[in-house]
Amino acid sequence: MATIDDFKKLEFRIAEIKDAVEHPQADRLYVLKVDVGGSEKQIVAGIRAGYGKEDLIGKQVVLVNNLEPAVLRGVESQGMLLAASDEQGVCLVSPLRRVIPGSVVK
Repeated sequence: MATIDDFKKLEFRIAEIKDAVEHPQADRLYVLKVDVGGSEKQIVAGIRAGYGKEDLIGKQVVLVNNLEPAVLRGVESQGMLLAASDEQGVCLVSPLRRVIPGSVVK
């Protein structure tokens, strides 16, 4: 079990997707460029089956902003998007209204 102190270590921010390209070595992954309030990050996300590139540009999502970078199939990812999945597929977690990129999720 994770403690509340473990949970408090994570930083959740609103990010806006600025660009999406297919991962060069994985048919399930996108390489995304996101704006996190004045800074840009690269995120590798396994959401290709649920979203077209054109559907992602401009979309606001919840980002775990303070994860250590990880290399996924040769491409660095600097965070993680939050998503749910069920029998209908993947669904990104996003705010109900537009908010300023970089806003803290509490």
